[in-house]
Amino acid sequence: MIARRRFTRDRQGRYHPHLQLAERELLESLPRQAQQLLVEDDPAAFRLFPPAYADDPAAEAEYSALMAESLRTRHQEVLDTLASTVGADSIDEEQLQQWMAAVEVLRLVLGTQLDVQEDMRDIDPEDPDAPRYAVYAYLSMLQDEIVDALAATLPDAGNEAL
Repeated sequence: MIARRRFTRDRQGRYHPHLQLAERELLESLPRQAQQLLVEDDPAAFRLFPPAYADDPAAEAEYSALMAESLRTRHQEVLDTLASTVGADSIDEEQLQQWMAAVEVLRLVLGTQLDVQEDMRDIDPEDPDAPRYAVYAYLSMLQDEIVDALAATLPDAGNEAL
């Protein structure tokens, strides 16, 4: 089975998202939900603000005072770009990079809510959170496809061994 490519690039350097209606609806609604969590300082958003000085509370407090609002604003901006451009026929490279950042925000928030671990096993379809795990898996797959689309424009480094 050949998977479809969700992102193609045209000769003008614009990317065309090939998303189904259900994907577009999901990617329009999830950012708005995450933005609300950011506004409310919901604990599910704590992974979006990683500590810089875990062993130095004073330095961490200073860093947080300086950077927290900037990070919050950046997260809000990338989420807004995703939600507002998901219905577009084409987006530019900067917008696709913002999509990638927004998808990472969504994965971190949802992963926190679900307590996703690296060693997660298959999810029981009867688990009440199974649909949310499916969304998490979808976001992971989408992020991978965005990375592939962006990486395809990088110059070929050749086949030299490292």
